[in-house]
Amino acid sequence: MTTLDPDLFLPDPAAVEVEFTVISVDDHVVEPPHVFSEYMAPGLRERGPQLIETDQGHQVWSFDGQIYTQVGMNAVAGRRPETVKLEPFRFEQMRPGCYDVDARIADMDLAGIWAMLNFPSQITGFCGRVFAEASDPEVGLDATRAWNDWLFTEWFQPNPERIIPCGITFLGDVEAAVAEIHRNADRGFVSVTLPERPQQVGLPSLWERDFWDPIIAACADTDTVISLHVGSSGLEPHPAGSPQLQLGATLFGQHSLGACAEWLWSEYPLKHPGLKIAMSEGGIGWVAMLLDRLDNIVDRSGYGLGWDVRPADVLKRNFWFCTIDDPSTIETRHRIGVENICVESDYPHGDSTWPNTQQVIRDAWGHIPANELRMMCSENAAALYRHPLPDVVLPR
Repeated sequence: MTTLDPDLFLPDPAAVEVEFTVISVDDHVVEPPHVFSEYMAPGLRERGPQLIETDQGHQVWSFDGQIYTQVGMNAVAGRRPETVKLEPFRFEQMRPGCYDVDARIADMDLAGIWAMLNFPSQITGFCGRVFAEASDPEVGLDATRAWNDWLFTEWFQPNPERIIPCGITFLGDVEAAVAEIHRNADRGFVSVTLPERPQQVGLPSLWERDFWDPIIAACADTDTVISLHVGSSGLEPHPAGSPQLQLGATLFGQHSLGACAEWLWSEYPLKHPGLKIAMSEGGIGWVAMLLDRLDNIVDRSGYGLGWDVRPADVLKRNFWFCTIDDPSTIETRHRIGVENICVESDYPHGDSTWPNTQQVIRDAWGHIPANELRMMCSENAAALYRHPLPDVVLPR
């Protein structure tokens, strides 16, 4: 059992009383040192991601001539606030629940979280982008498969009721991408994380059909949810001299809004009525505005004409949205569709509600009827990701 440095970490919290059955649809794993050295093909391991020590004593990933820090944003769960910087630099400066599944389950129990969907960290670019850019496609593909095999073997397979398996795919080759989506779906993966705005990271745009048609069809055919994590295509350029961290964090909703509009107007949700797209970590404050705008450009200006079904109806049919709390804009939930909203805890990032997830929901949503709370806290996610619920779903 890892002993946490009391100068860096707060004491372990007491387990909370569970008032709400929570399925969190946005959390992260920090890949431990052995992922690629153990799961890549032996002949390729030396060219795969390597965990190295810098001259400053930091642990970082080295891959294909580039350096990647441990985790996008910051793995700061349980840290004393005054010790928090942008990145923990070593594994011992992270809570073990960041990278060890047994510790993660224990932390979920402490916070009253029934299940989690976990995204990758910076070594994959949140969506496999880093491996798609590998100078040797064979190495990139093998690293992608290794990441999925690790998550399946060590996280999902021992904990099928607690972990929602979300994989990555190899975007460096269309046939390989399709094959990996099918391989994962065949063994129980229910989601794949794709870049929210692929053209911004050097991939073909959604309107380059030869590339995306087979990949989207594979998701639709296997009922694999497309999870679009905010920041998976980078952030918008900021003015020189501006506080980029603060601006980027402030504009998360704007990034999700832009990505959602592009995926809607790509017509993939129109072509595949059963396609499921989840907007991750972007909040819900912008969704009602988008729905209103979609109706306006049909009924007023006519800019949105041309589909047999209203664009706003396609959005409500094919898209899901997640929120930490949105204490003001949760009142727009009926416009959005209560059935389209899920909750996130964002463990182990700086925005995370862990270990106070139950209290945050109670404080922001305590006035909401119990049936709606069950939907947003767990039932919507369970239906979307085909994930089991406990025998009793709270609140009653």
